[in-house]
Amino acid sequence: MRVVLVSTRNPLNIGAAARAMANFGFAHLCVVNPYDLAFREARSAVGAAPLLQTAEEYATLADAVAGCRLVVGTTSVGHRELQHPIRRLEYGARLILRATPAAPAALVFGSEKFGLSNEDLSHCHWLMRIPTTGQDLSMNLGQAVALCLYELSREPNTAAAKPEKVRSATAGETEQITLRLLEALAKSGYVNPVTALSTDEKVRRLVRRLEISPRDVPVILGMLRQILWKLDQ
Repeated sequence: MRVVLVSTRNPLNIGAAARAMANFGFAHLCVVNPYDLAFREARSAVGAAPLLQTAEEYATLADAVAGCRLVVGTTSVGHRELQHPIRRLEYGARLILRATPAAPAALVFGSEKFGLSNEDLSHCHWLMRIPTTGQDLSMNLGQAVALCLYELSREPNTAAAKPEKVRSATAGETEQITLRLLEALAKSGYVNPVTALSTDEKVRRLVRRLEISPRDVPVILGMLRQILWKLDQ
């Protein structure tokens, strides 16, 4: 898949786009009629200088996407009347991923100030937008490229993956902590003799709800021993 930047005004944005491409595993950058021809030396392309050096320059968008079977434009929508189907980033990314194994595709970004012109849009099969809180808002070009490429590169099952279960301390280890804590509470005057039994039960339940990990047991016991030693002074 190729990333196409049309009439980019700030070379730093080209550098930021190249850096995002390098981060997410994309290597084919095309620039169409950039305002500043010194973009290949953009300081914002940290770690992506080789990608900038091999970027392809074109005079027109038609030339840049000539070899592609799917061309997707990006837009912030705003108040423009668009004649293309518009898909949200999450859904649009899935459609692009389905198409790219079989045929070359291009993701097209317009200039920072004006976006893609109507002529540019006429080369696109459909449009993709990043949902923002208001239609009048648009994202920085470098950020938009990074967000789109992240969505294209992430593992689709990641969001549904469950976090790894952390092993809890044994009942014996938890009871050691409970007894030390109850001893410290009693010596500090926290425990009311009248309600001591109820307090013991509440503290025991509380400690178990914490789901303390085995590696934290010696740390907590060490802290409680130190507190008890100080209370005995």
